[in-house]
Amino acid sequence: MSHSTFGTRPPGRWAHTWVSSPQPTNPADLPPDPFVRDGVALADATVRQTIRASVGGDRLRLRFSNAFGRTALTLTAVSVAFPEEVGKSAVRAGSTRPVTFHGRTSVVVPVGAQVVSDGVDLAVPPDADLTVTVFLADGSPADALTSHPGSRTTSHLLRGDHVDAVDLPGATTVDHWFLLSGVEVWSTRTTTAVVTLGDSLTDGRGSTTNGNDRWPNLLAHRLRSNPATADVAVLNQGIGGNQVAGQGLGPSALARLDRDVLALGGVTWLVLFEGVNDIGTAAPTPAAQKQVTDDLVAAYEQVVERAHARGIAVCGATLTPLGGSAYDDPDGHREASRQAVNEWVRTSGRFDAVLDLDAATRDPEEPKSLLRAYDEGDHLHLSPAGYQALADAVRLDLFAPTSA
Repeated sequence: MSHSTFGTRPPGRWAHTWVSSPQPTNPADLPPDPFVRDGVALADATVRQTIRASVGGDRLRLRFSNAFGRTALTLTAVSVAFPEEVGKSAVRAGSTRPVTFHGRTSVVVPVGAQVVSDGVDLAVPPDADLTVTVFLADGSPADALTSHPGSRTTSHLLRGDHVDAVDLPGATTVDHWFLLSGVEVWSTRTTTAVVTLGDSLTDGRGSTTNGNDRWPNLLAHRLRSNPATADVAVLNQGIGGNQVAGQGLGPSALARLDRDVLALGGVTWLVLFEGVNDIGTAAPTPAAQKQVTDDLVAAYEQVVERAHARGIAVCGATLTPLGGSAYDDPDGHREASRQAVNEWVRTSGRFDAVLDLDAATRDPEEPKSLLRAYDEGDHLHLSPAGYQALADAVRLDLFAPTSA
């Protein structure tokens, strides 16, 4: 009988430093002309997009998703580099590295699947910006393009193959990410991760475009300043308009939990901060709001059970105020639901920890409303100052590797 022997692996492991939850692309979020023709998006097009890493590592690799495709997707050529400036198309001269897949410069992503690149010899500092450039010769059916519309970061589109170009003069700008769903780094440290699962408040509506001042970014910066949590990645799995159990934008939190949280290596904590869209889109009647409250509590318990089965601790976050927003109703039925859900989060004992984001952002004189300085303007979403308040409300020692 013969026995196979595994070679000695170098110390370390791959750890996610950035993620973006894949979504189907709505017509309003498709690339502009001439990047959609005859029902095909991004054919003969270079897509250059920039992301902000959290933890650093000695090497990197990329993940691309065709989760909502209905045909196989060909990535003709890919490169990665450091940008000269976030929001601009130029990359730092000499920093560009080719990206391969099983040694090949192109890869076919099957329908509904993702692909992971080979490792790239490019050291990534903590909190670094990275630019990923993709050329697609054939593109994707426009009605089956996988993307993340709420990037709050400017991407650049240009016809032709320019993956190795230092700059893309004349490129068309869009504030969306396409196809890119993850960046991992090779870490020889005890790197762990916390995933923030949420809606537009986590995705960063109201934050500064190209400013990276969503609350998960700001939390990552705080964690980096604390020696006990310097190796904790923050992975933002927010989707604007998302719901926990209902049919909002993108797959519900329950539907995407396996893909966006449980399938990621090294995750020790999950922050669940979602539910206002479930409440706000249910009818403002006592019966409908009782139903949505009960459904949210049941869904939260499902998340906790499924996360615990994978050894992941769950931090429940209270829902921030909605007073004066489009979700607020004259009789206060939705506000009553928010209060009931928050009371359950605070007192049920089902979560491993509680993050009281309601208390961190409400106006003490008008508790059903956001503090004015934290209000983006629609009385629901937060300003950069409001997102800083969310990040500041987190006890840093909570996510220290020994506490999970």
